[in-house]
Amino acid sequence: MNLILFGPPAAGKGTQAKRLVETRGMVQLSTGDMLRAAIASGSDLGRECQAIMSRGDLVSDAIVIALIEERLPEAAEAGGAIFDGFPRTVAQAEALDAMLTRKGARIDHVIRLKVDDTALLERVARRYAEQGRPDDNPESFKVRLVAYNRNTAPLLPYYADKGLLTEIDGMGSVEAVAAAIDAALDS
Repeated sequence: MNLILFGPPAAGKGTQAKRLVETRGMVQLSTGDMLRAAIASGSDLGRECQAIMSRGDLVSDAIVIALIEERLPEAAEAGGAIFDGFPRTVAQAEALDAMLTRKGARIDHVIRLKVDDTALLERVARRYAEQGRPDDNPESFKVRLVAYNRNTAPLLPYYADKGLLTEIDGMGSVEAVAAAIDAALDS
């Protein structure tokens, strides 16, 4: 089973992905983690990523797809992948679909954690005040939230038209969100 988790920063995607890794044995494919690992490995691809990122440029969709493709055998053996942070655009979704099709695989479920932006901002501000996490700075978070909503909006109809999209209330407790995700995956 291959799953995409959508939700803005701080919506709980990481918490739910970790739980799915633990309970279902799936492999979480986080593009940020994969880029850092490629760079740390010193591979040709890792050196290419390092050079691109050192210039302040974004790593191309083709490179991200190549990184995902490297991890697919591991994910297939584990029973599936959780795509986290990818795709972010329709072009990336189409590239992912094409690559998976070549591998005889597909996206089985797309889960969108629906959250209230105002409540999410309050949550982040509270967490920032209590824990001082730099990625929770309320002002930079607002920019990230706007970018997420702008870039992800076109993906929702893309996956809804394929009958893959399930929307879940992401404002509930961790347990309630987990139960709703499990019910969607098991249906």
